[in-house]
Amino acid sequence: MTWRAPEITRTTEPYVADERTMLEGWLDYHRQTLLMKCAGLTAEQLKTPSVEPSGLTLLGLVRHMAEVERWWFRIRAAGQQLDDLYCTEASPDGDLDDVADADPEADFATFAAEVGAARAAAAGLSLDDTFLRRRREGSADEMNVRWVYVHMIEEYARHNGHADLIRERIDGVTGD
Repeated sequence: MTWRAPEITRTTEPYVADERTMLEGWLDYHRQTLLMKCAGLTAEQLKTPSVEPSGLTLLGLVRHMAEVERWWFRIRAAGQQLDDLYCTEASPDGDLDDVADADPEADFATFAAEVGAARAAAAGLSLDDTFLRRRREGSADEMNVRWVYVHMIEEYARHNGHADLIRERIDGVTGD
């Protein structure tokens, strides 16, 4: 039997809520939107690139967002000492690029695990908690957890736009 990306029920973001609930609701909405764009597709379809010269794929986006969830919530905001999931010195964009031999079922499980771990890491933090983001050239920026939530919503929204176009190319499915 051929594995297919699971169907997803997307919950509506909150219309009236406190700030944290609103941020978490919108982030979950976008997490679910990415998975919804993949729902029902086979491993090969998930590995289908958008349009040349881009090699962007839905599977690459799922892997990338797992990496980004880990990076911002766990490594940066919570200060956990973790390795990257897919990116290496030899392949700095391995999350997006190295999908030909990837296992989509395992990568979807990794995404779900990283979302769960990001939620757990953020649960112990205030939106006002700060951390330093060190840059390669040696400088550092002070950031707060609120910035991470807003950035993650923006990151998903941008990539969900890419996912819309890729999905439409694969099988003509469109929608919000």
